[in-house]
Amino acid sequence: MPPKPTRKPAPPRKQPLAETPQALPATAPQSVAGSPDPHPHAALDRRAMASLARMTAGLSPHAMIDAWSDWAMHLARAPGRQIELVERAQASWLKLAQFTTASMLGTAPDAPFRPGQYDTRWSHNGWQHPPFALFQQAFLGVQDWWQAATSDLRGLRRQNAQRTGFMMRQLLDTVSPANFPLANPEILEKTRATAGRNLFDGALHLGDDARHVLANEHRPVPDDFALGKTLACTPGAVVYRNALMEVIQYSPTTETVKAEPVLIVPAWIMKYYILDLSPENSFIRWLVAQGYTVFCISWRNPGAEQAGLSLEDYRKQGIMQALEVINEIVPGEKVHANGYCLGGTLLAIAAATMARDCDDRLASVTLMAAQVDFAEAGELLLFLDESQVAYLEDMMWAQGYLDRPQMSGAFAAIRSEDLIWTRAVRRYFLGEPDLPTDMSVWVNDTTRMPARMHSEYLRGVFLENRITAGRFAVEGRVIALKDIAVPMFVVATETDHIAPWRSVYKTALFTDCDLHMLLTKGGHNGGILSEPGHPARHYRVSHRPAGAHYRDPDSWLAANDPVEGSWWPEWGRWLDARSSRTVAAREPGAPEQSYPVLGPAPGNYIHQS
Repeated sequence: MPPKPTRKPAPPRKQPLAETPQALPATAPQSVAGSPDPHPHAALDRRAMASLARMTAGLSPHAMIDAWSDWAMHLARAPGRQIELVERAQASWLKLAQFTTASMLGTAPDAPFRPGQYDTRWSHNGWQHPPFALFQQAFLGVQDWWQAATSDLRGLRRQNAQRTGFMMRQLLDTVSPANFPLANPEILEKTRATAGRNLFDGALHLGDDARHVLANEHRPVPDDFALGKTLACTPGAVVYRNALMEVIQYSPTTETVKAEPVLIVPAWIMKYYILDLSPENSFIRWLVAQGYTVFCISWRNPGAEQAGLSLEDYRKQGIMQALEVINEIVPGEKVHANGYCLGGTLLAIAAATMARDCDDRLASVTLMAAQVDFAEAGELLLFLDESQVAYLEDMMWAQGYLDRPQMSGAFAAIRSEDLIWTRAVRRYFLGEPDLPTDMSVWVNDTTRMPARMHSEYLRGVFLENRITAGRFAVEGRVIALKDIAVPMFVVATETDHIAPWRSVYKTALFTDCDLHMLLTKGGHNGGILSEPGHPARHYRVSHRPAGAHYRDPDSWLAANDPVEGSWWPEWGRWLDARSSRTVAAREPGAPEQSYPVLGPAPGNYIHQS
């Protein structure tokens, strides 16, 4: 039996490094961290903010007021900009008047205003005919003016400009003609066709949704999408369990497997089975079929009793403990590590720490839709500044965690026209039920995040961007991504609004290792789930040798032509090339190493609500 890999100790230092505040990963909420409040009345302040946070869905009113004030003051001192906006309003109303006149004369004029890319509220043909076309164009014209009014204002902080525009879009969306039955041709048509049955069914849907919201009930997984039978049904077994996670080892489907196993690190923000949905689009099932011994972490859904769990706990008790388990079950072999979303961010931290400590147990690192630099983190930056983070910390201080519904509203609000209003119209006015899909079931299978860990992530990783600033410390010593020497494969998706591809691409800016960069069609989840045979898929890929010069993302995009098909086989070929040999297939567990099978996949933690 080949010898087990050992963790090489870091070179001794004559003097220990000082643990300065600048080198700490983050500042945890004081009461969660166990330290006393700074003054005797701090709890009163925090409880007041926590109560207010519950009423505002976790959005800080102070941040909103600051954005509005900043915008208003800069506009007030810009008379030229005011004149420009007046002229723009006049031009918009002139366009609308011309469109109205042409419509009344029976001609077919070109619409002067177009809806946004994700705005599906106007897809019904009735919006092309008066008077509904006039309602639509008037709304889009006002929306266009406000977009101009909140952008390109000299001196205005970029975040406040974006935040003001965002808030105005939310306000306008509440009065969209698509939301009113008498102004929406699709609702009127459906009401005539069903004699009002759609409105009755919609009222029942509204009552049911209100009951679940008021009672804070978790909707169970539909019977047709049972976990372990329809979803997350790749055969395997739980081979390790601690208070934070389970390690699942999947059963082989080939007679031989690559010597190096694969560890998948999912995000803790949702449950792991996004990578093991239905059998036909399961990333894990496909990887097992390629002849790999696959392990996957299934994170626990924490409650208030886990409020003190830290980001470091997730690294040590999660990734590092999983590596220890794999080293016992598959001794003597290095591990291909694959991290998705926040799991990829945590994996990058772990890989940089291992490189710093001369721990050579990794064979490669793959990051899927995962960011290491958050300076250009996309529209989520709208919701994060010091005021907002403190607001969330107070809310988490009161309940011990951040609940997924409290966070899902922010994700939905980014594309509110589609994810909120279109759904509301279809469910409450058209009377259409929400037809579950494997993806929608996963999205609604919510999780929580411990207060301390989430605070450390928001502050240290997101808000202060410490990983790439050379200020993120693990065990008192700063880590650097450029220390990672193993090959890396980075996957980004074209329309990702959570991890924008240009932000993901910046991994190439902060690493020096051999790196493959791949950009695939789709969004944050759909782009990753791009199984072979999936229609209308393409990707771009390039190879950067270790130490090569950096290329900016736009130049990279222009230099790499799209390749038709799924990106999975491309990554599979890359993984095969970095695997050493084949061995006999391995069944889950290693009882002789004190790792017996604890139960079948998908385990226990996946069922926690």
